[in-house]
Amino acid sequence: MVSVIHPSDSLRKVLNYNEHKVNEGVAQCLEAAYYLKDVDKLTFHEKLGRLQKLAALRESTTVNTVHISLNFDPSEKHSTEKLKEISAAYMEKIGFGGQPYLLYQHFDAGHPHVHILTTNIKPDGKAINLHNLGKIQSEKARKEIEISFGLVKASDHQRRNVYEVQPVNAKVDYGKSETKRAIANVLNHVLDTYKFSSLPELNAVLNRYNVSAERGSEQSRVFLNGGLLYRIRTPDGTLKGVPIKASDFYGQPTLKKLGEKFIEHEKEKPKHKPRVKNAIDFLFINRSSSSLQQVILELHKEGIDTIVRQNKDGVVYGITYVDHTTKCVFNGSDLGKSYSAKGILERCGIDHHQGQNMAPSFSSNRQSGNENDPHLEKLPASKAHEQMHDRLPTTTILEELLQYENASAYLPYELSGKKKKRKNSIKR
Repeated sequence: MVSVIHPSDSLRKVLNYNEHKVNEGVAQCLEAAYYLKDVDKLTFHEKLGRLQKLAALRESTTVNTVHISLNFDPSEKHSTEKLKEISAAYMEKIGFGGQPYLLYQHFDAGHPHVHILTTNIKPDGKAINLHNLGKIQSEKARKEIEISFGLVKASDHQRRNVYEVQPVNAKVDYGKSETKRAIANVLNHVLDTYKFSSLPELNAVLNRYNVSAERGSEQSRVFLNGGLLYRIRTPDGTLKGVPIKASDFYGQPTLKKLGEKFIEHEKEKPKHKPRVKNAIDFLFINRSSSSLQQVILELHKEGIDTIVRQNKDGVVYGITYVDHTTKCVFNGSDLGKSYSAKGILERCGIDHHQGQNMAPSFSSNRQSGNENDPHLEKLPASKAHEQMHDRLPTTTILEELLQYENASAYLPYELSGKKKKRKNSIKR
């Protein structure tokens, strides 16, 4: 079992999301725990009102909504009663015992899963602390429930990818609700699972599922307004179908919200760098040379996908690593010079100005997030690499505002050695 917790500030928005699924026929409300009526006799406003009354007891707490999904192995076929029992046990173990909640079963994914909507405001007006709820209480509860209910363990090495969503079918009927739902499933999985610190890094993972996050051309209204569109992307890099605005998806994965994730993930990623660096270094031990294709294949065996960026002449100017074990995405140069595109080619004994003509299965020269800017393909590799960084979202005004302050340039006043000047008092 895998549990995912989404804190929110809108009970209505989350309820609307689940009720919309019910109306579409891809979900069912199984239970209204600690409500005064049976679930089939409750109206939308009665479902919402019960939770809103509790949330109103502590208006100072803006994040008063908790949306949880419990995901099970595709081989598991649980009855309605068992799903209710598992959900009740989980809520009790994470400290939400006695809290009213709504339980929904969704049928729009490749694995069985349920959604739980509740509030963290208790009847006495106190708030249940959500800090590290997912990492501590939820993780402990998950493992205990797997044992007590005989569930497939999420940590099982043989089943580490059982909950992974399938890539969006690039041949679907564009513009229909099925397309949006398929993209939404990919977004929910990737945004909750992987750590990335830029739009190109996010696209390195999304492209694996035939999805791309696009800002549009620099002159487009979407780009100028800081907007973001999600589209279907074929394996060869062609964007197809009707673009869907980020604000139209549940959770609204807009550029602004992604910017917050970029900062959060930038802090978490460094501790996972050694695994990728060691895997790369190990490949070159006792080897005088190796082809880039061999490096990519060997890293793939270690659970690391390598995305190579090239210009139209096949000259490599960038490299990105997606570690599916630690769920982290790294730009090669962020790991160090010897792990950048130029560094890897030099370690392979290849002139980095030489065209590689990589097969599409090994690399992509049409990375999204403005790395697929057609202007780059007309430039020499050195210039393309230089301009690629100039065009990354991190250089926009929005991203500059979201960057860390330069801590090294800051010196507390108490340590500055400066003293306040006293004003000369006039004696009378």
